[in-house]
Amino acid sequence: MSMLGLTIKKSEDFSEWYTQVVVKGDLIDYAPIKGFIVLKPYCYAIWEKIREIADKRFKETGHKNAFLPTLIPESLLSKEAEHFKGFQPEVFWVTHAGDRELGERLALRPTSETLAYEIFARWIRSYRDLPLKLNFWNTALRAEIKSTKPLIRNSEFLWQEGHTVHASMEEAEQECMLMLNIYREIIEEYLAIPVIAGYKSDKEKFVGALYTLTLEALMPDGKALQMGTSHNLGQNFSKAFNIKFLADDDKEYYAWQTSWGISWRLIGAMVMVHGDDKGLIIPPRVAPIQVVIVPIFYDKDREQVSAKAKSIYDMLSARFRVHLDDRDEYTPGYKFNEWELKGVPLRIELGSRDIREGKVTIARRDNSSKVKVNDDNTLTDYIESTLEDIQRNLYLRAKEFLDKHTFDAKSYEELKEYIESGFVRAYWCGSIECELKVKADVGADIRVIPFQEYRSSNNSNNSNNRCIYCNKEAYKLVYFAKAY
Repeated sequence: MSMLGLTIKKSEDFSEWYTQVVVKGDLIDYAPIKGFIVLKPYCYAIWEKIREIADKRFKETGHKNAFLPTLIPESLLSKEAEHFKGFQPEVFWVTHAGDRELGERLALRPTSETLAYEIFARWIRSYRDLPLKLNFWNTALRAEIKSTKPLIRNSEFLWQEGHTVHASMEEAEQECMLMLNIYREIIEEYLAIPVIAGYKSDKEKFVGALYTLTLEALMPDGKALQMGTSHNLGQNFSKAFNIKFLADDDKEYYAWQTSWGISWRLIGAMVMVHGDDKGLIIPPRVAPIQVVIVPIFYDKDREQVSAKAKSIYDMLSARFRVHLDDRDEYTPGYKFNEWELKGVPLRIELGSRDIREGKVTIARRDNSSKVKVNDDNTLTDYIESTLEDIQRNLYLRAKEFLDKHTFDAKSYEELKEYIESGFVRAYWCGSIECELKVKADVGADIRVIPFQEYRSSNNSNNSNNRCIYCNKEAYKLVYFAKAY
């Protein structure tokens, strides 16, 4: 598609709108293989910003980066049977090296637990080797069996996957929660997307884990999107891969493990949540370009306007990510539309009249407002406060949408009525049979069991709450939704 405006409204055809935005907004292109995409520089710059933020937090909490190969022998992948069974339908297999058939199939990494843990078993001997806290920035490959969607569901994707080994269950639990909170900070404070945090049900948890913690967001079409997960693996993998350590009591114990990850799916969510009928709206804290300067001149005042625009660029670039769009071949109107499509938070317009007045015109992408501001040293402070206001406004707008599209269902008929529009809170008895029947009937999963609303049977006190499906006594208030 060429760099033209969108031809569909977000409210009319959300799927087509999204596709147009990510392509025309200069984020992605399609690869020649179905299910694979190319990240263009503008999109990769957003990923680099997310990576920079996450990497800093990982290192602050004692994690180190490392590298793992892409190929995993089938014998390793199948060592933890439940894990292997869960991923088997999605695995790409390498069967030949040149013309020579391999003696054992090699999997293209769907996730790295099995490969990492075979190696960890060689590294860990004593409690002095623990905790081991590693992170890997890499790609994962999964033969996507559902319909693909750029940045949301692809057969190869950029992500990070953390893997840690601990001496106790308590340490693993603390690690699991720590990483979820770091993810929540990144998603809410930088991407301006509110999330619901909690547990996955046993049906939905990561295969091979004791439990999975999740962050779930709501997209504008009423579907949920899993934004990040943190898994307490218990000793399931350490027993399969013989990861033991000699404790200070001279006894040998199996280790406790966690794994956790986020992917470029965060960018797709950002597009969906904040974008509008003009295109992208990128939160300032992750925007590759926070401020674009567009000089407006005619031949007679070209030199004066260009010099002033360059002066403003020099003043701002020390504090912000700024771009000066001084291309001669495009009109100012074309540039305005292009930068709106690409979601730059602030645009500075500067013409000869502005120079005479000692002003610049500043246009906000989030609400389309314009204001004239002095072009002196106070401009930097104004831009800084405005960028923060945009960041805050985007979050509050998304939070308002989430709140308005979260419903409480007292009956199964109400669940069916609300399920197309967003999250539906309802009580659940804990039975996988009820969970599966709701999925089969209305196409909705239990997306999350929130921390603050989780109630166990140990403190039920004769609860009067009833399961939304079977009407038996229930102790867990969960969020149902259809999902990507």
